[in-house]
Amino acid sequence: MKPLIAYLSYSGNTKETADIIAAHLAADGVSADMHRIGIDPPIDAAGYDLIFIGTFTWEMGATPDEVKDFVLEVGYKPDNVAVFGTGETQFGGADLFCLAVDKLARFYESRWPGLKIEQSPRGSQEQLVKNWLEGVLYNVPSLA
Repeated sequence: MKPLIAYLSYSGNTKETADIIAAHLAADGVSADMHRIGIDPPIDAAGYDLIFIGTFTWEMGATPDEVKDFVLEVGYKPDNVAVFGTGETQFGGADLFCLAVDKLARFYESRWPGLKIEQSPRGSQEQLVKNWLEGVLYNVPSLA
């Protein structure tokens, strides 16, 4: 299996989540390519069995422009996209919490629910990341 973890992170929380996903994959003997959205050169999404897209939610529930640009850069809607993100309920409450995750998962018609992390994935939330990842990996057609 060849996974890609593409993420955008300003505060470091989404990067931390991406790193946790990569570490858990590595523990299972799977090496993921990491792609920093808005920084690294364009990628060929067709070369990946599984694509993780990580984002934070911007302003009043918006998806950051860099992530939108990444979607356009990919150029098509792969059917193997799992979305994760970080956010803060203190900005907009539950209605806006990680809304960009919901929007991207809906756009890609992802077969997996989006992972939403409150601020940093450290502590008890690291287990949420691991549980979500196991659910994603369990439902990858090429692995089933």
